[in-house]
Amino acid sequence: MRTVAILALLCASCASPPTCPGPAVPALAVDRRAEVEAFNRATIDATLRMDNEALLGLWEEDGVTLLPGSDPVVGKPAIRAMLQKVATELAGARMRSFEMHCAGLEISGDVATEYCDEHQIVDLPAGKPPFDGRGKLLYVLHRGEGGTWRLRREMWNGS
Repeated sequence: MRTVAILALLCASCASPPTCPGPAVPALAVDRRAEVEAFNRATIDATLRMDNEALLGLWEEDGVTLLPGSDPVVGKPAIRAMLQKVATELAGARMRSFEMHCAGLEISGDVATEYCDEHQIVDLPAGKPPFDGRGKLLYVLHRGEGGTWRLRREMWNGS
């Protein structure tokens, strides 16, 4: 009987929605989803600008990228070296367009996963035909202190 009375008091205290503790969980989930979407927009923006330092800032110190036909690239120093190598090889190139559409977002505490389709067109120098590439990404993100999401793991393959 005492339990029923306590439950009745709890229900009565939630009669006014602003004071009910229940909605806080969905609001938190919405905030985390918005944070991951902001991460995705930052990725698109940095890629469009071909800004390797901004891209590198989206990675955790011990992040890992898995690319087809190569060994895992582990840690920010190795990821930086890979990005610099690509920039050197594509000196004078300009990103014409980059689109990334992500789906399947799952968030569990401070870890999120999602998969994305990307399409990019890069104008190459010296009269070479443009690069028109499509790929699929799998992201594992980690939410660190201050609520910043960063890449923990990335796997890319061509479509």
